[in-house]
Amino acid sequence: MKTAIITSLLIGSAAAFAPISQPKASNTVAQATLEDIGGATAPLKNFDPLRLSQLGTDETLNWFRAAELKHSRVAMLATTGYIVQGAGFHFPGMLSSDVSFESLSGMKPFDAWDAVPDIGKFQIIATIFIAELATESKEVHYTKGGPLPEVVFPAIDFSKVDSDRIAKQRCKELNNGRLAMIAIMGFIAADNIPGSVPLLA
Repeated sequence: MKTAIITSLLIGSAAAFAPISQPKASNTVAQATLEDIGGATAPLKNFDPLRLSQLGTDETLNWFRAAELKHSRVAMLATTGYIVQGAGFHFPGMLSSDVSFESLSGMKPFDAWDAVPDIGKFQIIATIFIAELATESKEVHYTKGGPLPEVVFPAIDFSKVDSDRIAKQRCKELNNGRLAMIAIMGFIAADNIPGSVPLLA
């Protein structure tokens, strides 16, 4: 009897130092979705048939959105420039000693780029690099929760604009940019592949 009591006491004391099984805390954090970051304007909804928004982490999604925003702005400028030039409007004078703006306006986009002197191409690429550097060198990067890239030049102060209005205008900017990306691709295709865009043939 004494042996049984001692044995039970030893087992009980040993159990006191045994690790206690506890349910593991979940480290899973809900990943952001397209609906969380906006970009859709009624009656259209977000369109992501390849589910690219589900790749990677929230940082990846923010990077995708920033890339879309930048490409949208470039495409809107390109489409506007293409239409203006196609209508016969161009800068007066000479781009260089042997290349006039008038001659460039009559060329296809790729031919016009080839006609630009190397120093001109360098200036264009350097300007793009500086603008990209300015948007990527923020104190808090947009992939870490910082603000999305803003227009570098001209700098516009939106601090006094209502946040709801800014969100609405950004959706419009994205939608216009998406359309502009399709438009400029159509213009380039029509110029280089005859009949590829029936409406522009």
